[in-house]
Amino acid sequence: MKVAVITGVTGQDGSYLSELLLEKGYIVYGLTRRSSISKFERIAHIITHPNFIIKEYDLTDMVSIMNVLKTISSYSVLEIYNLAAQSHVGLSFEQPENTVLVDGLGCLKILEAIRLLNMKNVKFYQASTSELYGKVQETPQTETTPFYPRSPYGVAKLYAFWITKNYRESYNMFACNGILFNHESERRGVEFVTRKITTGISKCMKNPNHVISLGNIDSKRDWGHAKDFVYGMWLMMQKNIPCDYVLSTGETHTVREFVEKAFLVMNIDIRWEGSGVNEKGYDSKSGRLLVDINPEFYRPAEVDLLIGDHTKAQTELGWSPRIKFDELVREMTLFDQI
Repeated sequence: MKVAVITGVTGQDGSYLSELLLEKGYIVYGLTRRSSISKFERIAHIITHPNFIIKEYDLTDMVSIMNVLKTISSYSVLEIYNLAAQSHVGLSFEQPENTVLVDGLGCLKILEAIRLLNMKNVKFYQASTSELYGKVQETPQTETTPFYPRSPYGVAKLYAFWITKNYRESYNMFACNGILFNHESERRGVEFVTRKITTGISKCMKNPNHVISLGNIDSKRDWGHAKDFVYGMWLMMQKNIPCDYVLSTGETHTVREFVEKAFLVMNIDIRWEGSGVNEKGYDSKSGRLLVDINPEFYRPAEVDLLIGDHTKAQTELGWSPRIKFDELVREMTLFDQI
């Protein structure tokens, strides 16, 4: 029987990956950090599954990680997916040290625990990110595009990327990086811009005075669906030889376009007036103010354009995104109307 360990199991990707692996007959160990507040809402529907086991740990504590791995080290086929992270780019500017400890050194601690326990049967996946490219050096971005991170989050993830590669080459580990571009769903945290928009629309529909405040609405992103991307993670781990892959849609859309399409789901057409921080979005029919710009939501160092080329994943893994941008926006918007 195949066994998987998922750090960050209570997050968007962790929940979708757990579902996928349970459907494929895995035993899934979901690792979660102890908290005084329950954060199991994304996995509530599978938490009683007989093959789903929750274990507490701390990604910043080496002893904690080793204790968990010791309990499962006897399994003959073991896959470890490191999805845990402080994943909010904006927050990483406010909490740079914590971001580095979790996103960078957390990855190192898992790899070192695997090495010290001599777990030759382990395959390790590191959740990497398009934020590595930051101030992009070429468009579209591929596995060979030079990195230029523009946030503490991106820098921490860059360390995790390279230490994964280093352990692969130094200790002959099966260790791979998935360089994932933006992937969303109704399970995305409400602090992220896509859910901020869709939950904001719900508030606008219920409260005639609510206005959605956003930062740089002209930032361009490559947005896919998390369900597609976790399937790509699994495909990487089924290879005989580990390698790093970009997962993306190959399409770019602005935050402005996301706003427009999300409002159209509710039959509201947005009319923009003004420019820069003075730009505002109005309901074209009623004239009601729905969107404004708040400079507080601008990043200290912006990432203006991200668009990936997933040719390698398509060629070697047979992976390509299935859920289109419009379908993603519609799904998220309608979900938040409930």
